Amino acid sequence: MGRPATKPTKLKDGYYIEIRNKGSRSGIKLYSHSKLQMHRAIKMYERSKEVLILGESVNGKFVDKQPVLHVVD
Repeated sequence: MGRPATKPTKLKDGYYIEIRNKGSRSGIKLYSHSKLQMHRAIKMYERSKEVLILGESVNGKFVDKQPVLHVVD
């Protein structure tokens, strides 16, 4: 096993969502090139996972400051 990374990862320009198990505090980030692809990924995971919409990333920073929790009706 190697050392853990010391430098933060750079984010690509695009749209990000975070997928996590229901009731969990941490999850994984999924990258989508377009808004349409992001909505398709949300539809795919919304029934079994919690989906947190992180928003659009430009130059390594998120345009929207607050993430939004996607709730299934």
